[in-house]
Amino acid sequence: MLSTNLRPLVFWPTFLLLLAALVTSYLDLDTFLATTKALNSAILQNFSWLFNIGSLYLLVLAVVVYFSPLGKIRIGGDKAQPLLSKLRWFSITLCTTLAVGVLFWTTAEPLYHLYGPPASAGLEPGSADAALFAVSTMFLHWSFTPYAIYTIPSLVFALAFYNQRKRFSIGSILEPVLGARNTRRFGGLIDAIALYALVAGMASSLGTGALTLAGGMGQYLGGDTSPLRLGIIITVIVLTFVLSAASGLKKGIARLSALNAWLLLFLGLFVFAFGPSVFMISLGAESLGLYLDNFFSRSLFSGSAAGDQWPQWWTIFYWAVWFAWAPISALFLGKIARGYTVREFIRINLLFPSLFAIAWICIFSGAAIYLEMHQAAGLNDVLNNQGVEHVLYRLFEQLPGSQLMIILLLFIAYISYVTAADSNTDAIGSLCTRGLTADSDLNTGLPMKVLWGSIIGVVSWIMVSFVGLDGVKMLSNLGGLPAMFIILLASASLWRWLSNPSLLEPDSAAALAADPHSPSHSFEGAPANADQA
Repeated sequence: MLSTNLRPLVFWPTFLLLLAALVTSYLDLDTFLATTKALNSAILQNFSWLFNIGSLYLLVLAVVVYFSPLGKIRIGGDKAQPLLSKLRWFSITLCTTLAVGVLFWTTAEPLYHLYGPPASAGLEPGSADAALFAVSTMFLHWSFTPYAIYTIPSLVFALAFYNQRKRFSIGSILEPVLGARNTRRFGGLIDAIALYALVAGMASSLGTGALTLAGGMGQYLGGDTSPLRLGIIITVIVLTFVLSAASGLKKGIARLSALNAWLLLFLGLFVFAFGPSVFMISLGAESLGLYLDNFFSRSLFSGSAAGDQWPQWWTIFYWAVWFAWAPISALFLGKIARGYTVREFIRINLLFPSLFAIAWICIFSGAAIYLEMHQAAGLNDVLNNQGVEHVLYRLFEQLPGSQLMIILLLFIAYISYVTAADSNTDAIGSLCTRGLTADSDLNTGLPMKVLWGSIIGVVSWIMVSFVGLDGVKMLSNLGGLPAMFIILLASASLWRWLSNPSLLEPDSAAALAADPHSPSHSFEGAPANADQA
């Protein structure tokens, strides 16, 4: 079953590149890290301006589409039935994009900005102005702009897959612009590049998650973070997210995401209730004003005039990460959107998650700043001496019921990674499989999910136990540049549809015939004007 459905030109290049990276890093780690670091630096130095302009452009485009007549178009056609309720849809979207990263970075990252603001900004480290800069920077890095980077390609894929009956492929988001012949010629290569970036990113994220959980468990079990302990943790995580993804979209993924969303909500309310609530609100509101006031200048800040490398270390690096992950995440986010309008899609995928992130940042970044500046909790010392993952644990030690809450925090971190990983594993499996159509049950076979879950688990265990995660992280980020070109080119599809929304009427053969780029058969085994699912 696996061999007959496998797309070899997508699967094998990614698999062999990962294998080559593992072997090279093991044989000569210093050269491997130096090479990947030099490639990343070259990309960030030469394309900083494009990352900034591209990310801002996607946010502006999302606003234009929302208020345009295109916003009324229903994904899948007027008679399409939703796959999920809005609440479950939102919980899956939130947990797929939020994941374990924001859980830990919203306490650790503001400390970096508090004590290391850009040299060109003229801010005194540790000052009140630096605190405002730190929280406003969190809003920039974790709210509207990154969600726009995910939303635009996801929307294009949803409309191409369901309304124009294209194949389940990243190439489908380019087909309205480049035409069927060109996208079919290069579609496998495009899918392989995006798949490589996501798999490498998942491996580094899984390794980081395993280190985080091992560090938390060490507070109760004692002992060092050994390869055996990491191997057990990674195995449990991989088994959980593979079984969840294998159980299908409406069961495992939806239920785990709903549980994760409620646990995150409880965690946020707990910290708000027992933390410095008034300070969180006040600092958050003031920082939000600074973020909005300087939004365009900060979004386009590259540091080139002052020779300041801070944007490359932080903002532009983040844009590269979001762009690298966006194309394949778009396949999953677009797949679950059937039956809702474009405006509902933008609200669920951009507006509501961004507002959630802003509230989360106000609570957790505000608490971290308060404890560091007014309570001398030593969070910055923990950050520098123990690592990012330990800052959140130290924060909870300052709150009531810390022992019980840290156990809950470990469980939430575990569930957060699983919910993000099972949706990405689902998308990875779907991308490597032939014949997935808008009329199918949208579930990839179990063997493909088990295979990719195992590959990601083995790669992450080897890297974190014997090599180090820096190399695989940078390998993932290298996918940000080609992914950005793919997404920016795909955005042209929206401009075509903005001028001619009739191209998105799946029940109208005349509308499809009016599109000069529409092939006679959009996916294998079904005509382009097949009945809507």
